[in-house]
Amino acid sequence: MTLLRSCLIWGGGGALLAATAIDTLAVVGRQLGMPVRGSIELIQAAVLVAGGIALVVATLADRHARVRLMVDRLGGWRRAGAERASDLLTALFFACLLGGSGWLALDLWAAHEMSELVGVPWRWLRLFANLCLAAVTLLALRQALRGRGR
Repeated sequence: MTLLRSCLIWGGGGALLAATAIDTLAVVGRQLGMPVRGSIELIQAAVLVAGGIALVVATLADRHARVRLMVDRLGGWRRAGAERASDLLTALFFACLLGGSGWLALDLWAAHEMSELVGVPWRWLRLFANLCLAAVTLLALRQALRGRGR
């Protein structure tokens, strides 16, 4: 599992570095009078990849942001139940996101949508986003069913 996690982290970090490099070139290009056409489209694609991977890595490591104000005051089985409910609600939330995003992807798959300036194929990015949402949903559901053991 650590090799997969390392590959995901490097992939997400590479996408963030790509977004930064593209934006830097775009800013420098604008200042020199040679704008980079389609830089926003490319940055959007890189940020989608980085964000999708970040969701998967955070779920794998069980490091999503949580407000623990009430849960920390609970003890024993109540705390375990609250943790399990939190994981189930997280899985439900991502399942709903996946349902809506999947519906859009299926509806627009045959449209062969592409970005206007550089031709980024949106359907493949939608597929990537849906795969990330499916992975997060399944991981959160697995955590809810297994329990945390804290």
